[in-house]
Amino acid sequence: MDFVTDFPTTRNQKDAVWVVVDRLTKSAHFLPMQKGDGVDQIVRIYLDEIVRLHGVSASIVSDRDSRFTSYFWQAFQKALGTRMNMSTAYHPQTDGQSERTIQTLEDMLRAVVLDWGDSWEKHLPLVEFAYNNSFHTSIGMSPYEALYGRPCRTRLCWTQMITFKGRAIVSGRRKLDPRYLGPFRIIERVGAVAYKLELPPAMDAFHNMFHVSQLRKCLSDQDIVLHEIPTDLGKNLTLETRPVRIVDRTEKTTRKKTIPMIKVVWEYNGKDVITWETEARMKAEYPEWYDQVVPEETHDEDSRTNPSQVGETSHVPSPR
Repeated sequence: MDFVTDFPTTRNQKDAVWVVVDRLTKSAHFLPMQKGDGVDQIVRIYLDEIVRLHGVSASIVSDRDSRFTSYFWQAFQKALGTRMNMSTAYHPQTDGQSERTIQTLEDMLRAVVLDWGDSWEKHLPLVEFAYNNSFHTSIGMSPYEALYGRPCRTRLCWTQMITFKGRAIVSGRRKLDPRYLGPFRIIERVGAVAYKLELPPAMDAFHNMFHVSQLRKCLSDQDIVLHEIPTDLGKNLTLETRPVRIVDRTEKTTRKKTIPMIKVVWEYNGKDVITWETEARMKAEYPEWYDQVVPEETHDEDSRTNPSQVGETSHVPSPR
C-alpha cells in the first residue's frame, strides 16, 4: 500500500488516493482521502474497504509514511495478526507492485483530468473497475478473474459514460469537435502513452505532460510552434466555439407546432462550420449575440425591399 498526493482538491476536500494492491491477484483498490488524514481515519477506511471485502491480511508492505510508522497503526495491525514490512528507499523489490500500479493510475487519470477537474473522486470507482478488468501479463488474466475465479460479465465501457472531449461548445452540441491548441514541440516520451511538451511561459499553470488521447499529430511539413496563446483559453485547455452570423432561415413543421430554424456559421479552428439550430435555443444561450445580429439582418431586409435606397440592385448581407 502507498499514497498518491497532490491531486486537485475535490468538492469533498479529497486531494490524495490510497492505493492498496493484492500481491497475488494484482487487484487494486483506489481509495480517495485527504492528505492530512490521521491514523484514525486510515484505520476506518482500512476496515470499511479492505478488511470488509478481503479479510485480514497476512502481511503488509508499505513505505515509511508517518501514518504507517505510528505506534497506533503498528499496534492495530499486530492485534489483527498482520506482519508489517516497511519498504527500503530505491528498492523496487519490496514495494515495486504498488509503485507500478501508481504509475498506471496516474496515466489513466491524466487522460481525463482536464474534463473531470475537481470531480475526479466521483469517477474513481470506474477507474478502479477498468484497472481490475484489464489483462495482466504476469498472471495471464485480469485481476478480477484471478480474484473471483471467473471473467467479469459486463458490457460496460467507462469511456462511453464519460466524455473525453471537454466542454468546447457551450450549446452542448457534439457535432462540433473541440479545437486543438498548438502545435507544441515534444520534449520527451514518458512511458508508452504519455508525452511531455514544451509549453510557452503563458501556460506555466498547466502540467506539461499529456496522455496520447489528448494529443494529435501535427501534419505540417514546417517546424511550426505556437507562441501566442489565445486569450479565451479555459482552465481545462479548451476554447469556446462561438457563433458568427446567420446565413439562412427556415421553419420545421411538426404535427402540433412550427419550429423556427436558423443556419448559423460558427468560428471553429480558423474555419467556418455551418449548422442548423433552433432559433429559441440560440436566443436563450447567446442573447447578446442574437440581439446584435437580428436587428442588423432586419435592417438589411428592409433595404432589400426598397432598392431605390441603395441603388438599382439589391444585395445580400456581406459576411462579417
